[in-house]
Amino acid sequence: MTSAALPPSASVTVRVPAKINLELLVGPPGADGYHPLATVFHAVNLFDEVTVTAAEEWGLSVSGPQSLGVPVDGTNLAAKAAQALAERAGVDEPVHIAIRKDIPVAGGMAGGSADAAATLVACDHLWGLGTTKQELEEIAGGLGSDVAFLLSGGTAMGSGRGEILAPVLARGTYHWVLALSEGGLSTPAVYAECDRLRGSVAVPDPVPTPEMMQALRSGDARALGAALQNDLQAAALSLMPALTDVIDAGLEFGAVGGIVSGSGPTVAFLCEDTESALDLAVALTASGAVQDVRRATGPAHGAHVIGGPRPG
Repeated sequence: MTSAALPPSASVTVRVPAKINLELLVGPPGADGYHPLATVFHAVNLFDEVTVTAAEEWGLSVSGPQSLGVPVDGTNLAAKAAQALAERAGVDEPVHIAIRKDIPVAGGMAGGSADAAATLVACDHLWGLGTTKQELEEIAGGLGSDVAFLLSGGTAMGSGRGEILAPVLARGTYHWVLALSEGGLSTPAVYAECDRLRGSVAVPDPVPTPEMMQALRSGDARALGAALQNDLQAAALSLMPALTDVIDAGLEFGAVGGIVSGSGPTVAFLCEDTESALDLAVALTASGAVQDVRRATGPAHGAHVIGGPRPG
């Protein structure tokens, strides 16, 4: 199908959250080089906003506090998402994608995947396609491991490469302090380091742990803090040793749990309540252990429209 011509400045804005992996268990690499995963995704209210606007030609721009180093060409995952949806639906209406970034780049919080999820939702809305959630998830799965989860948000189990999702029974709201790093870590480099550190040790296929499932059902922050687990953490610490001091400081200052998020280097600290999260954020920055922190709560809703379409 081909969409009807849009007003020259018709636009849609979508807000999308970051993710933390509460549990990330990594299996041995397969013949294709990819590692099977068993993970628990958790969306938190640190957001990017993506605005797609009808345009004469395809384009992309990035702004915001975390915009440095984000590609503005066709290699950007958001651009790939728009093209994938257009090809699937037979749409020939170009858009300009404007991304405002507050999710760290190469920080282990799926910032690029979040922008791709937001772009799928925004373009679907702008073009009036009415694509089903299942169809959007199929497209998302072809773009990256975290994209499908960020369409829905909340808390969910991921398997395969992370794109096969299943609901999780989870209670409560959780309070996080996110310790950001000045530099990023390459996801492929972290996986390669994980393999190097494991050497010839036999690694079982990953399965979710009962401790994590019980903690989420309980809604108890201390139980969840004790259950946090990331098989990539040792590799991230090997590549960026200073993260060890960050984790130690956060736990010393009262966090009930701390974990490298995904492939890092963002460190997510779990706190018991709003007040303790505020205290931890102040202590981390005042001590000099961390230069930049964000407070967030989860679970958060996935990619959702907050404005548009509107004519110019």
